[in-house]
Amino acid sequence: MEKLIVTPSPHISSSRTTATIMRDVVIALIPALIASVIFFGLRALLVEAVCVISCVAFEYASRRVMKRDNTISDWSAVVTGLLLAFNLPVSIPIWVAIIGCFAAIVIVKQLFGGIGQNFANPAITGRIILFVSFASHMTNWLPPFFYKSDVDVVSIATPLTDMASANTLDLFLGNVPGCLGETSALALLLGGIYLVVRRVISPTIPLVYIGTVFVLAFCFGQNPVDQIFAGGLMIGAIFMATDYATSPMTTKGKIIFGFGCGLITICIRVFGNYPEGTSFAILFMNIVCPLIDRYTKSKPFGIQKQQKGA
Repeated sequence: MEKLIVTPSPHISSSRTTATIMRDVVIALIPALIASVIFFGLRALLVEAVCVISCVAFEYASRRVMKRDNTISDWSAVVTGLLLAFNLPVSIPIWVAIIGCFAAIVIVKQLFGGIGQNFANPAITGRIILFVSFASHMTNWLPPFFYKSDVDVVSIATPLTDMASANTLDLFLGNVPGCLGETSALALLLGGIYLVVRRVISPTIPLVYIGTVFVLAFCFGQNPVDQIFAGGLMIGAIFMATDYATSPMTTKGKIIFGFGCGLITICIRVFGNYPEGTSFAILFMNIVCPLIDRYTKSKPFGIQKQQKGA
């Protein structure tokens, strides 16, 4: 008699692992890394290296302290370090960047159980913590090397702060003040295309997110093209809103999630006190993601609706 073995899902195995997915994300971030060094110099590379090393070190140490299997080989800490660095200005003090890495890895990720258990994107939350705690350091924008100005400047407003001075081509290429990895829309789009081709991410959330900002910016009398190229919209929509652990599982849920991110982002940009709303929008939608999943999940095959009055 043959023995019947019953096991829980998943029943389909794949050669794709967390490590291979995270390595693909790192590869997709390389164009933005190169752009950051071209526009902001070797100081950008220093900040990025410090963030990656700090995130890996904090993950290793925290897993040891918590007596859990170490997960530094899955490359997720490297991705968090790069994304956090890309959300920092080139002038950020190194000690501030390290605090952000501690918050992202230890507080947001490991205290909630590690990868897949975090309620919010670690890099996004780390940036918000730094922004609230060290606002002066987080808003000290230095102009890129090729930025044209009639006067010598030490620091300068970002295009979102002064949209009238924004040049669309500069916004697309990255020759504007801003955080290290958010300025070059071209580099981020190249990375996003790579992730879609590799089927690491679905294009649903980025397209809905960016499309919502574009349409609402037009409705609110803003320049829609500049709005999608400026600030952290591209890096947020492509690399952080698509985080597996903090985004919905269903297509319907992804559409709702992307629309919510776009709506909150443009409302903060147009009506709020902060010129940038991407981080806050993604964090808020991360928090309501379980609710979205609850109401958009597919019904198991064979389940019948309960009759009223039954």
